[in-house]
Order: sequence, then C-alpha cells, then structure tokens
Amino acid sequence: MIFTSEEIQSILLTFKLSFVVTIILIFFSTPLCIWLAKSRGYLSKIVNSIVTLPLILPPTVLGFYLLIFLSDNYFFDNFLSPLGINIQPFSFSGLVFASVIYSLPFAVQPILNGLQNLDQRYIEIAKINGLNKVDRFIHVVLPLTYKNFLTAAILCFTHTIGEFGVILMIGGNIPGETKVLSIQIYEYVEILNYSSANKLGLFLIGLAFFTLFFLYCLQTNKTKNHLNNA
Repeated sequence: MIFTSEEIQSILLTFKLSFVVTIILIFFSTPLCIWLAKSRGYLSKIVNSIVTLPLILPPTVLGFYLLIFLSDNYFFDNFLSPLGINIQPFSFSGLVFASVIYSLPFAVQPILNGLQNLDQRYIEIAKINGLNKVDRFIHVVLPLTYKNFLTAAILCFTHTIGEFGVILMIGGNIPGETKVLSIQIYEYVEILNYSSANKLGLFLIGLAFFTLFFLYCLQTNKTKNHLNNA
C-alpha cells in the first residue's frame, strides 16, 4: 500500500492517540481494579456500572455530553489550566480525554478479571514474608496477571484506533490535530473516493485481524498453562 502524506499524518496521529490513551488507562485502571476486586458493597457495583456504561451508550450520546462538559467546565478552567493542562474540545487533548472515557471498560474488565481470579494464597504467603503492598503487587500480583494487563493494553490500543462517533463529536476534522484514520475514511466516503477509503479500510482490517489473532494465541497459552498446573 502507498499512502499519501495526508494519510500518513492521520495514521501517525491515530497511533499517537492510541499510545497515549493506553498508557493513561493502564496507569489509572490498576488502582481502580484493585479496589473493585476487594470491594463487595453497593458502591463498587455502582462504580463498575458507570465504568461499563460506554459499552452500552451510543458513541454519539457519550460524545455529546463530553462536548458539553468540556466546553464550559469550572474544574478544568480553574484547577488544571494553572498546571499547564489544557483540555478543550476540537483539540488533541480533548480527543485523549474522550478516548480515555470511551475505552475505559476495555482496560478495567481484563485487569479486574485477572485480579479476581488470582489465587489469594500467593498474597498471604507474600504477607507472611513481610512484603508490603507495593512489593506484593510488583513481585506477586503482576507476574501472575501480566497477560491480563497485556490484553487490556492491546484492547485499549486497538479500540482507540477504531473510534469514530466520539472522535467526530469531540474532535471534528482538523488535519494534524484531530483527523485520525476513522475520520479520514469518513471524509473519503463523503467525496466518493472509494478506492482510498478501501485502502485505509483494508489497513485497519489487517491490523484488527492480527491483533485478535495474537489475543486468541495469548488466551490459548494461558488456558494450557492452567490445565498443566491443575
């Protein structure tokens, strides 16, 4: 495939957005999942329901309310702006914020499943040996659940690549700033440039296929390890 300079710009912007969103989600989802895995009350069920909402809501609905929220928000204007954090709609920072909200379930669910299925005997042994919470997570929890974290990272990355409705509502179509691959394809279809849309579509289909293939291989190896250890 030969891509134009405009398409390369969209591809690089898409991967940049996906990478930034994935890092943020893994970082913030980990403590949230640790709390959810330990909690059994109604509060955890409410939080889990809120986290999972993006899977149910139409992207345009989520994008609309995020647009309203970002357009005139006291918190961002008065607390984050002095820190140099400027999150505005129709900007890359706005895309990152919206994508973090939209892809949150794809980070939380795999990590939470790994933590909930973790054999607590390993944690108890680590406690007996005097390991603190940080050491227990680094030396016990993470090695036993790293495939869940890897799955979460891959899902977040690829899901962000395929976003459209939220991106269109929050970011619009600004070259080099918010014009990601999905928007580029949409623009091609609008002007009836089906050959270019097909080229980018095949690129995304190939990327999605190899990602799913890798995830299935990862899950198969994980299942075999469980059976061998049983």
